[in-house]
Amino acid sequence: MLIEEILLAAALVFVIACLALVFYLLKQTSKLRVKVEALTLLVKDGDKQREAVKRELQELRSGTIGVGRRMLELEKKLAQQDAKLEEGSQQDPQARLYSRAMKMVALGAGVEELIEECELPKAEAELLIRLHGK
Repeated sequence: MLIEEILLAAALVFVIACLALVFYLLKQTSKLRVKVEALTLLVKDGDKQREAVKRELQELRSGTIGVGRRMLELEKKLAQQDAKLEEGSQQDPQARLYSRAMKMVALGAGVEELIEECELPKAEAELLIRLHGK
């Protein structure tokens, strides 16, 4: 009878220990579940932010490409305008004369030099020096 009581007591202690372990594991599982849910929310928030940044980056890329294309168009138009100006100045002898006079003024020519070399009236030579002189 004593052995049966000891075995019964041991079984009871074992059952209580198992129940305590089960409750402890449930509590730990609950804590882990809360942490997993919090981490899941953080990951979802990070994904949303990453997607927002990805969209913004795509918009910037598109804008940059558009600006690049526009720049190429403007450079092409500028080159065409330069060609037209050059062509126009070569066709008009008077324009070539003034172009030469402006270059001379940029190099430091005086009124008398302009009058002699470009056959300009004194007033025009003075005006060119005032407009284009250093």
